[in-house]
Amino acid sequence: MKKTILVVGGTGFIGKNFITTLIKKKKFNIFSLSKTKLSKKLCVKGIKYIFCDIKKKNQLKKKLNFSVDYVVNFSGHINHKEKKKTYETHFLGAKNLIDIFLKRKIKKFIQIGSSVEYGFLKSPHDEKNNLDIENLRSIYGRSKLSSTKYVIKCYKKNNFPGLVIRPYLIYGPGQSHERLIPTTIINCLKNNSFNCSSGKQIRNFMFVDDFSKILYKCLFLKISGEIFNIGSSKNYKVKFIINKINQLIGKGSPRYNKIKLRKDEPLNLYPKLKKIKRYIKFKRATKIEFGLKKTIFYYKKSYNEKNLFN
Repeated sequence: MKKTILVVGGTGFIGKNFITTLIKKKKFNIFSLSKTKLSKKLCVKGIKYIFCDIKKKNQLKKKLNFSVDYVVNFSGHINHKEKKKTYETHFLGAKNLIDIFLKRKIKKFIQIGSSVEYGFLKSPHDEKNNLDIENLRSIYGRSKLSSTKYVIKCYKKNNFPGLVIRPYLIYGPGQSHERLIPTTIINCLKNNSFNCSSGKQIRNFMFVDDFSKILYKCLFLKISGEIFNIGSSKNYKVKFIINKINQLIGKGSPRYNKIKLRKDEPLNLYPKLKKIKRYIKFKRATKIEFGLKKTIFYYKKSYNEKNLFN
């Protein structure tokens, strides 16, 4: 008999990709919960869609009046400059979900955290670090860490079957245009001259398909109350990524040192992966060049269809 899984934020970039992984496995009845309604054209056959604002607890309770075995919470607010909405979605929304499922017998609740929870701690980041919310400069980081602490608290107090996953920079087809890799691709495809930072920041990039496969395996871990970093085994300077995209496309002109780093932006951000590798076997990851080529192909096709290069 198939189990039921609820993917909160299932219409977002990573959530949609994770649902694609679930469909291929054919083991779940899949529910997607998100705030923004989709047109029928964009809905995937076989997926049951629920539309609800997770900040509204009473409404959420009514919508979730069915039996659920697994929950994965990707929900979030994209514009982190909107501090109130960021806090309410990333923490209060997550808390509402946890409170609802705290009294039910679910098998696993996976909260998608963030590498930003580590703030300005020196990389590589270790899950053992005892993190203080007061040390974080961004409301996004504070909200995510508050959610992490609530999951762990509920595990210790109520044996809640929660796990926290901290992904690093996930990229791939369908990501929001404001992110580093899509915005670089689009500028290069349009043959623009575009401003960049120094590009000296070191980041950990992971192709979205690789992340989804590892996350799927996390559903069946027999442990709870733990935090896991998830990323790739290689780290790259931002300048290398921009130059590689520029080289692959053969157009566009990045202009370095034209944008200052944000005050809440760490120079280096990459993980230790020793803990997750004790529990999950990593298969060969998508090489950065191949992942970038697949991503470039997606945006090129998408923009050609909209006649934006004609």
